[in-house]
Amino acid sequence: MVGVNDSAGTLASTPGFAEWSFPAEPGAVRTARTLVRDTLHDWGMDGVTDVTVLLVSELVTNSLRYASGPIGVRMYSHAGPTLLVEVSDPLPDPPRERVADPDDEGGRGLQLVACASRRWGTRRGRTGKTVWFELGLPGHPHGDDP
Repeated sequence: MVGVNDSAGTLASTPGFAEWSFPAEPGAVRTARTLVRDTLHDWGMDGVTDVTVLLVSELVTNSLRYASGPIGVRMYSHAGPTLLVEVSDPLPDPPRERVADPDDEGGRGLQLVACASRRWGTRRGRTGKTVWFELGLPGHPHGDDP
């Protein structure tokens, strides 16, 4: 049985900041969900855990589908009203939001990110791209506002 830390490299983890790198393998989505859930629990952010895990799962799945290199996940929350999450991969092309037909089995991931997050976007890096989203934190002034 492969443990969570056997298939992901923890690059950094301090209160309010965590970063991991995953190989582009099918188990990356499950491992990312577990690490995000455990980290948010440790940070006392259970109120945003389910939506964060769902959105990370969607973005890591997109990276797995289209990119062949490592997938990075970063989370930031430094005493503010928001949680910032980034998912990076080596593919330079930005993701394209599309309208899925009712019978389509895919094509709703970015729509889900757009609807569930306060803000989201993409940016190019030196070796690929990053898709990010921001969530308001319950209990902080303006934290729950969309």
